Amino acid sequence: MRKIMLLNAKGGCGKSTLATNLASYYASQGRAVVIADFDRQGSSMEWLEARPRDRPPIRGIAAWRDTARVPRSTDYVIMDVPAGAHGPDLTALVRRAQTLIIPVLPSPTDIRAAAHFIHEMLLVGKIVRDETRVAVVANRVRENSSIQNTMESVLNSLSISYSTLNTQIYHNLERFLSRLRIPFIATLRESQNYLVADARGLGIFDLTHSQVARDIEQWEPLLKWIESKRSIPEPAR
Repeated sequence: MRKIMLLNAKGGCGKSTLATNLASYYASQGRAVVIADFDRQGSSMEWLEARPRDRPPIRGIAAWRDTARVPRSTDYVIMDVPAGAHGPDLTALVRRAQTLIIPVLPSPTDIRAAAHFIHEMLLVGKIVRDETRVAVVANRVRENSSIQNTMESVLNSLSISYSTLNTQIYHNLERFLSRLRIPFIATLRESQNYLVADARGLGIFDLTHSQVARDIEQWEPLLKWIESKRSIPEPAR
């Protein structure tokens, strides 16, 4: 049974969106999937309530209220964790997972907050002891917007590449993660497809492929990492 947790101390970074889409992917592959929602807002549970019955089933547990008892037949447990977890609460949550995925928004404030949060998790000790593996995902990265196009034109006139500038936004975080041997796995764009899917209790993997081909392509590095040995803790000796 794989136990994957989406978490970040800062709210609004897209934890629930990644959790529901990850769950929908594995359900579409015929796997037995459970979403354990630890957030009292219950975003993942509301998503499940909206999910059509003709779609691959996903079981939900309101873990903030009920005991998170997962059936042994479950292949994947996707855990959606609330923002603001620190100290003993963070320790208790991290101990539930094998794999941690931290979504980070492309802003200096969010990147600094993520660095502090990762540092706190390392103090918990589990990651250092290889009991948990962690990776970071850049989320809601804007592309092809009018603002971006304008900025790109201005920077090009100054012989500065916009793509280089966009990469530099993450430079400090990447350097920080590299020192800790934590991978920066994928970059997911800001896309209306996530909103369309979410409103219907679906993930992008449930939508017409031609509509979401670009989004699915961006998920491939993350899915590949999750299925690799690099994302699975070494067995205790």
